Order: sequence, then C-alpha cells, then structure tokens
Amino acid sequence: MKTSFPVDSFQGIKTPFYYYDVSLLRRTLDAINREAKRYPNFCVHYALKANVNPKLLGIIRTEGLGADCVSGGEIRAALQAGFEPDKIVFAGVGKTDWEINSGLDHGIFCFNVESIPELEVVDELARAKNQIASVALRINPNVGVHTHAHITTGLAENKFGIGMDEMHRVIDRASTMKHIRLVGLHFHIGSQITDMGDFVALCNRINELQEQLYARQLIVDHINVGGGLGVDYRHPDRQPIPDFAAYFATYHKHLKLRPDQTLHFELGRSVVAQCGSLISRVVFIKQGVHKQFMILDAGMSDLIRPALYQALHRIENLSSDQPVETYDVVGPICESSDVFGKAVDLNRSRRGDFIAIRSAGAYGETMASHYNCRELPAGYTSEELI
Repeated sequence: MKTSFPVDSFQGIKTPFYYYDVSLLRRTLDAINREAKRYPNFCVHYALKANVNPKLLGIIRTEGLGADCVSGGEIRAALQAGFEPDKIVFAGVGKTDWEINSGLDHGIFCFNVESIPELEVVDELARAKNQIASVALRINPNVGVHTHAHITTGLAENKFGIGMDEMHRVIDRASTMKHIRLVGLHFHIGSQITDMGDFVALCNRINELQEQLYARQLIVDHINVGGGLGVDYRHPDRQPIPDFAAYFATYHKHLKLRPDQTLHFELGRSVVAQCGSLISRVVFIKQGVHKQFMILDAGMSDLIRPALYQALHRIENLSSDQPVETYDVVGPICESSDVFGKAVDLNRSRRGDFIAIRSAGAYGETMASHYNCRELPAGYTSEELI
C-alpha cells in the first residue's frame, strides 16, 4: 500500500518536521501481535531508542508491548507513556548509579547486565535499598551479521556484553551476591538485519550455551534475543510492514527453549521506521559545474543516518509531477557530509516544493540535535493533520 501524504495539510506548518502515519504504525503493531501470539511464550518489548515521540509511545503501549530502555531518561519516558514497570527491561553498557537506582525504585522487570563491575554496583545499590535486583547477563555471542559495521553488536570486537568464555565465571560471581537474582540471558547481534540466517546463527549459539548451563543443572527463566529486524529503505511502499511471520517463526524453529522459558524480543526500527518521514522544503536549486544540487531546509541535524552510516533513504517530491531530473539532495549544515542522497532522480523541483525523506520513523527524531543552533523539528501524526 503506497503511503499518501496530506500535502494540503502541510501548508502553514514550519518545515522541517516529522510526519507519522499512525494507521501504518497500528497495522505494524497488529502484525507483531498476531505473529508473536502464535507462540505463547514470546514477549515483545519496544526499543525506545528508535523513537520516543510521546504520541507514538502511547499507541505502542496500548497495543501491549513492553519497553526496552537504554538510559534512565528512557525509563522515565516509558513510565510517563504508561508502560508498566514490570514490563520494562534496562540495557546499556554504562548505567550510572542514578539510572540503576531509578530502575530499582520503580521495580522494573530486569537489568540486562554487561560486566562484573556493573553486576557489583547493581548488587551494592540493591543492598542499600534492601532489595533484590533481577538481572539477565548480556552475553556477546561473537556472531557476525550482514549489516553495516557501525551497527553490529555481537562480535568479540564490540564493546557490548560478556564474552562467552567468561559466562560461567560471571554466573558463579552472581551466585554469591545476596541482592542479585539471575533470571535470564540476553543477546543482541546488531541492527538492520534482513538475512534470517543471521538469526539462525544466533539461535545455534544460544543452544550451545544453554547446553552448557544444563550440564550444570542451571536453567534460567528468560532468554532475550534483542531485536535487529531490518526494513526496506529502498522501497518503503513495497514492504511497509516487515516480515514478522518469518522472523518469529525462525526463532520458534531453531531456538531450543526449555519448558516454561520465556523468549523476549526488543524490536525498535521494525516497529516505527516505515511510519515516519522527514518533511522538508526546497530552499534552492543550485546548478553546479557537473551536477545540480537540491538544497533543503532539513539537514543532518534532523536525520543523521545518511551522514553517520551512509544510509539510504528514499526521497520523494510531493509537490511535482514534472519530468524526472537528477539532483544531489543536500542540507544547509556547514558540513560536507550533510548529504541525503547523491544522483537522486526526482520530479523536476523548484523552490518551496515539499520533499519527503522516507523511513525516518526510527533514528530520525530521536537522534536529532541542535547543531548549528538549529531548532529541533516538531513531530505530527496523520490523525492531527486530517
């Protein structure tokens, strides 16, 4: 289904801004719930780092997902959006004392712990409150994936998690702590993964580790496999909703859970990416020596992924049906990397045309900055602009 934009409603709105098609978001959430509920022991959390727009969080919460947070600020945002504390997991390699205390004070479900020093601090802070903290150990499975190097997280060279060789030592250490309850193992191998074979490799590694634990007569209650499911940035209308059926079925088929174990997922990008677009206007069309530039009022401060990851986003002119011309689409930031796309074929464009940069619902608004003293763009939902 091709996304339609209420361009007439865009008139008078200051650009750039983020536009969210909440009908698509709801259809995406319906697909997640429909497919995950085929397996009664599957539990899905939304990864807030993808987008913390309060309007979207409210919709996601009402559809029953839990929350995956990587900062104290995200815990606060989840609670303000109405997520139940016992459905919040807290991950991240550098949790500060106030963030850990916030999790303890609110009685969150679980801390995903990434090192012995972190484990010791959680134990110390829980002891001071006379509490027992539930923790899952994040294990680095050393599984390579087919994605950009900057968004791999499961290789031995990455900063995340506890090495497999260290797993038993950390478990032994945790068993001596009176204010720690080990409830699970946590894994995450990367983002924007579209090859199901990568998830199969993770399942195989988890199966190996579970066998090692079983040999010690140790079975944890929860396995958390993170997220990582990718979206189609090149053709957002061709597959606006990712293949959640294949994703969940892959884990059901290949991961050997023990009886009564619960499998947790932390989906972010695949939930919100396709429902969001960055809407901008053409400031100038500039003829260069060898190319012509479309200069927008949106820049890398509003969507950093192309500059940070050389990420592709589909770009569309919403105002023109003229013959196609080729442009380098750039922003106004004083950086040569402030480029959304090179040699992009677009309908002939002129000053003032509305331009949509698609699939910006994930890591658009949430990574925006004030660089060059620019204002943060507002976010609007389709329901507000009817």
